[in-house]
Amino acid sequence: MSLLQITGLNKRYGGFVALDGAELSVETGEFHGLIGPNGSGKSTFLKCIAGAHLPSGGSIEFAGQSIGTAPVRTRVRAGMSIKFQMTSIIPDLTVYDHMLLACQSLESLAGLVASRSRRAHHDRIEATLGDFWLRDRAGDRAGQLSHGEQQWLEIAMAMALDPKLLLLDEPTAGMSVEERRLTGDLLRPLRGRCAIVIVEHDLDFLRNLVDRMTVLEQGRIIATGTVDEIQANQKVQDVYLKRH
Repeated sequence: MSLLQITGLNKRYGGFVALDGAELSVETGEFHGLIGPNGSGKSTFLKCIAGAHLPSGGSIEFAGQSIGTAPVRTRVRAGMSIKFQMTSIIPDLTVYDHMLLACQSLESLAGLVASRSRRAHHDRIEATLGDFWLRDRAGDRAGQLSHGEQQWLEIAMAMALDPKLLLLDEPTAGMSVEERRLTGDLLRPLRGRCAIVIVEHDLDFLRNLVDRMTVLEQGRIIATGTVDEIQANQKVQDVYLKRH
């Protein structure tokens, strides 16, 4: 059984069709790239998976549960986590406290009021910041981080709940070539810890990272396969690769 199974997914905004029968299957532990030209529906697809948008039709099954109409909180509790394209850090909050908020996000109000969890989460926070090369920045305000480091902090926050599936929407947007390379180095060790679905434009970044790719064009899936299969697919070349 696939960890994530999406069948016939539709999303309409009035008369505009953003997704038209989109399908996706992601296995446990798989790194899967989602690519396509601008406006092809990639971010909409990811937001429907995460629950930020509800689909107009079709089914989404995750970890054996039907979650197509489930609220975001239910999806997170089931083991799904997302980092959206735009950073949403709080500039004056420390790196450590961002991680603490992420760890506390599913706790009860009573537990938060009693402030019982800070010590309980400390070791996880320290370890996760170390994984993303941010342990030495724990006491710094997030606004002092570089753009790349802010992106890494948000990925670290998404990993704080130990998800089964991590959704990343253009995690290297705005990064330098070196920062993109380092981001790949940070993500590779996550293999074996969780599956990842990555929306990206940088094919070189995905080429050395993902197991399979799915290609969207005008809301429809036109191809799914290994990196080599996608690169050799004539239809993909016609609608996507030749534009980059």
